[in-house]
Amino acid sequence: MNMRFVGMTFGVSAALILTGCGNGEATENGSNESISEQLNYTITGIEPGAGVTGLAHQTVDEYENLAGWELEESSTGGMLTMLDQAIENEEPIVVTGWTPHWMFSEYDLKYLEDPKGTMGEVESIHTIARLGFEEENPDAYQILDTFHWEVADMEAVMLEAQGSSFEEASTNWVEANQEQVDVWLEGTEQVDGEEIEIVSTQWGTEKASSTVMKSVLEQQGYEVTLTDIDPAFLFEAIANGEADASLSPWLPTTHASFYEKNKDEIVDLGENLTGTRTGFVVPAYMDIDSIEDLELKE
Repeated sequence: MNMRFVGMTFGVSAALILTGCGNGEATENGSNESISEQLNYTITGIEPGAGVTGLAHQTVDEYENLAGWELEESSTGGMLTMLDQAIENEEPIVVTGWTPHWMFSEYDLKYLEDPKGTMGEVESIHTIARLGFEEENPDAYQILDTFHWEVADMEAVMLEAQGSSFEEASTNWVEANQEQVDVWLEGTEQVDGEEIEIVSTQWGTEKASSTVMKSVLEQQGYEVTLTDIDPAFLFEAIANGEADASLSPWLPTTHASFYEKNKDEIVDLGENLTGTRTGFVVPAYMDIDSIEDLELKE
């Protein structure tokens, strides 16, 4: 087990202790089980409230060949631990995954093709703010509105954070990319301790964006509180004015239901990162390429 997982606690289902990665042919240990049988017709997921979890449930419901399959909800840390163990033993596993994520830099992974498009298309991460925030904090609003970075930047922060913390990794990224930060700060003034409340999901992608923005705003003299909450409550917090801004929404698919419910009470500042994706992810050594390659449970 890699050191980054030390300290994680999780429940390991006996049904997920897999025994090989054949495609129906006998494996080295003599098993004639198909990949689907070795998986016990189970997809390893993350937190129940995550947008990708809802899409995964929809996918299981809409693909006829997934009738009888189960999405085992867990935690992001638990899913990553199961993935790490499976790859270490070269065993089959299907997980709910997303890009950007450091796991794609750490492991040789691939998305399963999704002919029905139920896991969504390529998306963007947006910045949203409460109504009235621009008038009350025009410089902070401008910084948030200008903020945009690349997938490689986000993944660099996420990967470094595995060995330290998001706060340390974000501070290091800001120091190493001050020229880019200065573009975001251009035309704004220093302040003296004005308070800003940012809310984020617990996903590493959003924690990377949010902690970088926290560091940038603090550089300008703001006092920033960053709180991790469930996506459903995140949109409500912005709509109700309980929080000022968020850099977390995945649109137009993953967080669409939350956005539609609250869109009249929030301001969408647009994309802060493009090229995101969610889907079913497997190790590259698995001999399947599509969700439709998974077999119906008899």
